[in-house]
Amino acid sequence: MAEEQKSSLKPFISLILSTNIPKLALTLGLIGSLLTTMVGLTIPLLTREMVDGFSVDSLSIALILLIGAVFIIQAVIDGFSTYALAYVGQTIVAKLREKMWFKLIRLPVGYFDTKTSGESVSRVVNDTGIVKDLISQHFPQFITGIITIIGAIIILFIMDWKMTLIMLISVPITTLIMIPLGRRMAKISRGLQDETASFTSSIQQTLSEVRLMKASNAEKYDETKGMTGINSLLSYGLKEGRIFALIGPLMYLVIMAVIVVIIGYGGIRVADGTMTTGSLVAFLLYLFQIIFPITSFTMFFTQLQKATGATERIIEILDEDVELGQTGKSIDITNLPIHVNQLSFSYNGKDQILEDVSFDVQPGMMVAFAGPSGGGKTTLFGLLERFYEPTSGDITIGDTSIMELSMNSWRRQIGYVSQDSPMMAGTIRENLCYGLENPETISDEKLWEVAEMAYAKQFINEFPKKLNTEVGERGIMLSGGQRQRIAIARAFLRDPKILMMDEATASLDSQSERMVQHALSRLMEGRTTFIIAHRLSTIVNADQIVFIEQGRITGIGTHHDLVQSHDLYSEFAEQQLR
Repeated sequence: MAEEQKSSLKPFISLILSTNIPKLALTLGLIGSLLTTMVGLTIPLLTREMVDGFSVDSLSIALILLIGAVFIIQAVIDGFSTYALAYVGQTIVAKLREKMWFKLIRLPVGYFDTKTSGESVSRVVNDTGIVKDLISQHFPQFITGIITIIGAIIILFIMDWKMTLIMLISVPITTLIMIPLGRRMAKISRGLQDETASFTSSIQQTLSEVRLMKASNAEKYDETKGMTGINSLLSYGLKEGRIFALIGPLMYLVIMAVIVVIIGYGGIRVADGTMTTGSLVAFLLYLFQIIFPITSFTMFFTQLQKATGATERIIEILDEDVELGQTGKSIDITNLPIHVNQLSFSYNGKDQILEDVSFDVQPGMMVAFAGPSGGGKTTLFGLLERFYEPTSGDITIGDTSIMELSMNSWRRQIGYVSQDSPMMAGTIRENLCYGLENPETISDEKLWEVAEMAYAKQFINEFPKKLNTEVGERGIMLSGGQRQRIAIARAFLRDPKILMMDEATASLDSQSERMVQHALSRLMEGRTTFIIAHRLSTIVNADQIVFIEQGRITGIGTHHDLVQSHDLYSEFAEQQLR
């Protein structure tokens, strides 16, 4: 068990040290805690002097003032050390969250295919908070508790070693109670962490898609689903409650038994004159100073187990391989052809999504991908954007593999307009400039220019706050056509060399579609363009159509060529274009 604890603590300690702990604040905080403890150890001795010399005539004003001064000094030092240690804990958790956030936004798309956003949020917020609580609250209590116990026991042995030995009988009894309960509590706490992450993920998903939930009359379903998570958290909470319900009364029983024994034995000693009343009072005060830290040790070890569990999950994220944004070549891809060479891809290493895909694209061409749903068109887009790496084969731009280019250089030269036009919560201005370097340098004149090119200027002008209009979460305050035109204006602002569109007009009404189609025609001029086609009417004029079925290319050519040579394409054309 000790070896297991040691091995689990090692990554935790390494993770904490990697955050560059504010050493001065930690040192001052610990010194303050030690001083508070040492000052606290003098209080029972001063109380003994006051009790032993207690009478109205012999009342020592100096002693009372000294005790008052000790209390004040202890309070001031304790307040200072508490803040210093809170500063250390908050700084460490801030740096941990910073490291995790920087890591998460640089992880490849494939990571988020297997992890829910709610789970990742829980790791960044909840798990790091557990680490913070351990460092800023429980660790100082543990250290000062040990010092208090050692100091109090030394003083007690000097005062009366017989009574001290009687009192120490409670230590092994308390330990025997606490260790198994502490282990059980640690196991429950880890389960509670995982369940909290799962519940956070579930409610975040439901609330982010609240319109789908309402439109589907799914309130009852999500109510049941939410109650399942709530009841699971309740179950873990009650398990924790049962442990505390055992710890509290058992500790109270041990403490009261020891106090009764000490008072009884001490009373006999006071009666026969071998101990003063003040010494008995001091002894009881030291007893309390020993007992309370021992009871807090259970919480420390429980929190330590929770923190090591949280550390495992934090390290899992920090150990993931990130996209190499700045690493690689940076070249201008203007007027360079694109070659897709025997490209194959699988998400899980077993089921082939794409197999031996090859085609060439000359600069300025419009290339459309068509075919049945699930054929691999979207996956091919993901490989072109380098969201994923191919299982085999390569994509080259000119004579250079896109894998040799820096991620930033490659994506900076690509514009993407999707079917649903995702937007960030914020203003129209922020969405237009999203992802650009130094967005504050982009003038309003430039923003209005690209808005006009995307046929978005008129509706933006109609908003009272113009470019500073809030669009809401995922752009919900705008219509589908307005979101599409904002996305097109954003693409104009980036001035991409390659344009990628996932049938950007598929879900629009006829009026919005006409406006968006005009804007897209402007945007495509002079650019190499890739289109995922859901409707053949939008690609009949494409320079090249690549027909994909079950991950394989079964036809390449113009619309006219494929109507003549490809049976399934011809069937699609007859159904959609007649």
